[in-house]
Amino acid sequence: MEVSVLIPAAGNGERLGLGPKAFLRVGGKTLLEWAVGAFQEAAEVLVALPPGAPVPKGLRATFLEGGRTRQESVSRLLEAASLPLVLVHDVARPFVSQRLVARVLEATRATGAAVPVLPLPDTLIRPEGEGYGEVVPREALRLVQTPQGFFTALLREAHAYARKRGLSATDDAQLVRALGYPVALVEGERAAFKITYPEDLPLAEALARVWNA
Repeated sequence: MEVSVLIPAAGNGERLGLGPKAFLRVGGKTLLEWAVGAFQEAAEVLVALPPGAPVPKGLRATFLEGGRTRQESVSRLLEAASLPLVLVHDVARPFVSQRLVARVLEATRATGAAVPVLPLPDTLIRPEGEGYGEVVPREALRLVQTPQGFFTALLREAHAYARKRGLSATDDAQLVRALGYPVALVEGERAAFKITYPEDLPLAEALARVWNA
């Protein structure tokens, strides 16, 4: 794949409480090994690590020191990217199928920016204090996943605009949209969930046992 894959993996995993997520082990491999392994066909893989973290051996990737935030880490990775397309992927999403990557890449090549999304399966409410409040229609909402794909020049422009305006975001599509550029949606996958809380780990361990079976 003629694409630069950017993996911001410099977070401390505070919500999980088990140290940096990049080095958390699931199914006998670190989350970083899972993430890099999902993009073995990519021409370039760039990873942002926590400052002072040891550089993992045996992984086909280039390692950089990450920033204080995810956004800063992606900006640093973007500076090093050498190809016209980039995929930005969360290290905490170990289970990425080639079908998902192909869908995102196809839409990115056609539109310049694309992200995978999922419909919400549960009822949503707006709590009223400690009580059950107004129901929020879920049909109009989507869960956003990674990898997210962009023209490299577009994402660089979006990050430069964000720095100039003091904008912060939890993913890169928000920054691209802040430019007024449309972001296409493609079908995501339930297996590409993000490991965030301790109760996510047993699910990940179970899925790891059958992922490559």
